[in-house]
Amino acid sequence: MKRHVCSLMLSAGVVLLSAMPAQAHHSFPAQYDIDKPITLTVKVTKVEWTNPHIFIYGDVSAELGAAASWTFEMGGPNALIRKGWKRDSLKPDDVVVIEGSLARDGSNLVNARTVTMQEGGRKMFAGSSGGDEAPTK
Repeated sequence: MKRHVCSLMLSAGVVLLSAMPAQAHHSFPAQYDIDKPITLTVKVTKVEWTNPHIFIYGDVSAELGAAASWTFEMGGPNALIRKGWKRDSLKPDDVVVIEGSLARDGSNLVNARTVTMQEGGRKMFAGSSGGDEAPTK
């Protein structure tokens, strides 16, 4: 009887552990360059609240012509909620200033560090995997 109970408990533990979400993460320095900080004024086109990261998509005006589309990676939903974010903190057509680090591959991808709302000037941390503070040299 004791053996049956232990076997049942072990099986239940395995089932519970296998149901937990995998937390696969990439390395910040593998994808982003902390030595390439960037600050962009962005007109938000879309916000995706997904695990393991939230993404902001937006257009950045070019000095001499057409806007370019950019993607901004932020922390995970739970981390951002703890920092004061809500699902409706950003909406399409909002204009924000985003500070972060450029992608190493030269694409229009940024790991966001801060997001400053144009309306009201509220500055919010983005839960960057590279840290919330600006790099120091």
